[in-house]
Amino acid sequence: MTLSPPILGGAALPAELLAPVHGAAAALAARGTGEGSRIAVDAPEPLPWLLGADLLGAATLVLEPSWTPAERAAVLADAAPDVVVTEAPEPTTARVEPRGDDRTAFYLATTSGSSGTPKVLTRTRRSWLASFAALGPAPGPVLIGGPLSSSLFLFGALHALWSGAELRLRPRFEPREARAAATVHVVPALLSTLLAERAPSALRKVVCGGAHVGDGLRERFARLLPHAELVEYYGSAEHSLIALRHADGLRPVPGVELDVRDDVLWVRSPLAFSGYLHDGALEPAPEWSSVGDRVERSASGVLTVLGRGSATVSSGGRLVAAEEVEAVLRAVPGVADVLVTGTPHPRLGELVTAIVESDDSPSLRDLRAAAREGLAPGKRPRVWLATKALPRTASGKPARARAAEQLRDGILLAEPLR
Repeated sequence: MTLSPPILGGAALPAELLAPVHGAAAALAARGTGEGSRIAVDAPEPLPWLLGADLLGAATLVLEPSWTPAERAAVLADAAPDVVVTEAPEPTTARVEPRGDDRTAFYLATTSGSSGTPKVLTRTRRSWLASFAALGPAPGPVLIGGPLSSSLFLFGALHALWSGAELRLRPRFEPREARAAATVHVVPALLSTLLAERAPSALRKVVCGGAHVGDGLRERFARLLPHAELVEYYGSAEHSLIALRHADGLRPVPGVELDVRDDVLWVRSPLAFSGYLHDGALEPAPEWSSVGDRVERSASGVLTVLGRGSATVSSGGRLVAAEEVEAVLRAVPGVADVLVTGTPHPRLGELVTAIVESDDSPSLRDLRAAAREGLAPGKRPRVWLATKALPRTASGKPARARAAEQLRDGILLAEPLR
């Protein structure tokens, strides 16, 4: 009898994880961990600890190594863990009986920090199990090319185990290794990197979240990986999956209710978080909640995400959604990724500024041509910068707040694009 963690929905643990997971559960139980406890993991391989804690009915916070000391201290103060582990668990042949039910909190997620200081929130098993079911099974092997401190990559890893698929964990994304897998979880920047690699591919499914995928990137995928399925989802740390892309666009996941108020999306969902943690106390989530995403919704229910309010540039009286501009420019050959922000201007308020990541700077002429073709005049960048590497969050998304701060302070490693 293998006694799998409940978050796997009955799927059996792989043999290589069985002893470490139950060893982690035994070690945590010996330190007083039980149902309702919270643990923090600051270890190179957090998965056995998280699954072991889940066996006990405890919730896990995975610490992100790139947090500043102030961010780390703030997150730990809000999470108030009962136990902090830093080492690898000792494997054991003993077995721990699972505890709790689908309403049990198993994970203390943190917002990505792409727009500011991370917040701590709680997730129940039911919220992620329903999200796994909405995505459907993943064929294996499944490659996760990023740290499990990112909820996007952790979600992908647990989805793979829930699917009963072989899981391959790697600290960073390598396109050639991705092409040897059957499924891979990525953000748009990693998808662009994957498509730049022209080697043969065994991929059958690419799951992409974290930001908008533009039409150009989608068309490149269909042309270069014709036998693979691109699964695009829109979601957030608070709401898990909100919508999946269908042939006609983004439509809400079954059971998820949407409301648009003053162009801002509000969500009521069985997949949503339980609440935020502040100084160890849970502030329950309201029935309807929002992360401030600006959207448009057609009469037929198709959703167009314009971007977070904090990712909006106010230029000349027009509000420009950064993600819309980024999606257009990301499709230009030679662009690895792009981040759009605002730089101060005495008359216009802000100038739309594109920071383009590339090993070899793409042609400014090509970038401007793409902007003319895909964007209204007021949305086109007025300032163009080139960088070898954008600051990033653990999931691989550009760290918007950090980049804007570095640009403001004159320490962003970028040069004018000419």
